[in-house]
Amino acid sequence: MDSESVRRILREELNIRKVCAKIVPKLLPDEQKERRKKLCLDLLHRTENEPDLLNSIITCDGTWVFAYDPETKRQSMQWKSTSSPRPPHPTPKKRARMSRSKFKAMLTVFFDVLGTVMAEWIPSGQTVNQRYYTEVLTKLRERVRRKLPELWRNGWILHQDNAPAHNSLSVKQFLANRNITVLEHPPPLARPRSLRLLPLPKDQVSAHRNPFCVGKKCERKNGGDPQQPYTTRPAELL
Repeated sequence: MDSESVRRILREELNIRKVCAKIVPKLLPDEQKERRKKLCLDLLHRTENEPDLLNSIITCDGTWVFAYDPETKRQSMQWKSTSSPRPPHPTPKKRARMSRSKFKAMLTVFFDVLGTVMAEWIPSGQTVNQRYYTEVLTKLRERVRRKLPELWRNGWILHQDNAPAHNSLSVKQFLANRNITVLEHPPPLARPRSLRLLPLPKDQVSAHRNPFCVGKKCERKNGGDPQQPYTTRPAELL
């Protein structure tokens, strides 16, 4: 029997289809699924009873920022019409495949519904452990006190992921001693809203080569201050 006959029998007579596995970030056991469902329902009930709840939440997120990041497919999109070159079908521009820069820095951002509250550039070689994260939280608390007095008076809620440094005992004690409420994040380890916040400011530094990065050396501002790894930064985060 030829292959076309086999295909016809399978697809048309037996109505059988070959499907691929669906790729998901994590395979969760039933216990974790129920816990995620419970936390989501609790949050929905809280927003119904407290309409201003979301306005008091400050979310922590982090990402790698490269000295040079090639254009994304969305960034390279162009408007075309039937009168554009090569009619009748508009042809997108061509560009060579490029790789990211080897120079990169970790950016930690705290943001609320109105925008960025604080951005912290992690020094090169620094491990985000419980001691360092406590120092960052101290800066965040002071920033909220000075820049967001209304939120400071009414109380604010910290939303962070389940990273080991975030769940350490010393960090929990630091938050409890300062009456900072933490919004419980469902397992497993996952970043809260990186797909919503960070691509927007990162677009301003993507596809723009840092003029201070030459060869394999990247000069820093302020005489090589490790707190200032790159000179090109998103305007919203300064």
